[in-house]
Amino acid sequence: MKAAIYTKRSSGKVLELVEIDPPLPKAGEVLIRVRAASVNPLDWRLKSHRPGVDVAGEITSVGTGVARLKPGDPVFGLGKGTFAEFAVARESRLAAMPDGVSFEDAASLPIAGLTALQGLRDRGKLAPGQTVLINGASGGIGTFAVQIAKTMGAEVTGVCSTRNVELVRSLGADFVFDYTREDFAQGAKRYDLILDNAASRTLSDFRRVMTPSGRCVLAGAPKKGGEILSRTSDALIRLCILRQKFVFFIALPRLKDLESLATLVQTGKMHPVIDRQYPLSEAGAAIAYVEEGHARGKVIISPTQ
Repeated sequence: MKAAIYTKRSSGKVLELVEIDPPLPKAGEVLIRVRAASVNPLDWRLKSHRPGVDVAGEITSVGTGVARLKPGDPVFGLGKGTFAEFAVARESRLAAMPDGVSFEDAASLPIAGLTALQGLRDRGKLAPGQTVLINGASGGIGTFAVQIAKTMGAEVTGVCSTRNVELVRSLGADFVFDYTREDFAQGAKRYDLILDNAASRTLSDFRRVMTPSGRCVLAGAPKKGGEILSRTSDALIRLCILRQKFVFFIALPRLKDLESLATLVQTGKMHPVIDRQYPLSEAGAAIAYVEEGHARGKVIISPTQ
């Protein structure tokens, strides 16, 4: 099978398309014929030589102990090395493909959708009628977060660049800040919850516009390690001395939450935003595009394209 693999060269780490044997599913795992995968920051920030986590496709074989899924089942969820023609995944991290949803749409959901859902609901404790600010509202997490927050009955304010203002409005945002023209941190409005997916502002900026008991969920990580350390230290200090809460978190691969995301899409309450689609042979270009930080919604890799 063909697979995208990081190799070391004198110029640094390079993503190459190579021919390798398909992986064999271990106990509790299944083998998937990949129909679509989507790009996440994990794909270049982790040290794995096989990028790709989000996946949608059909099961071709199963390992011992697999009971819920069988060969031929269309599924989506989280796998290992999904930028390939075949990939393995734990049964517990896969949900059934919802009827009427494309492989591309389904592949866009796992990491970004789980982060948006769990960030708002579990870590943000968002309740109907509350106000939420989503920084990075036009990205992979943000486009899902705007829509999920609206289904939860919140008043949603999105932050994005000029070219994405209408997109964020179309997703249901009540208000949109164009950060190239106005600064939400200087406004008078206060928010019960801030979901930060862009890591582009200081915690002091967020604190300035939070309600006294507000929460700030930090789902995006700065590119530089020093910035991560600084933001983490700042968050810990504020956690200790203020009622306002700053929370870092990584989404968990829960089956029930994958099924909830599928239901939102199937019922038309949420629509994945797909910016671009690349063939497997251009996986490196897809990652580079997302790494630039200007993708609208999700970027898809299709082995069958």
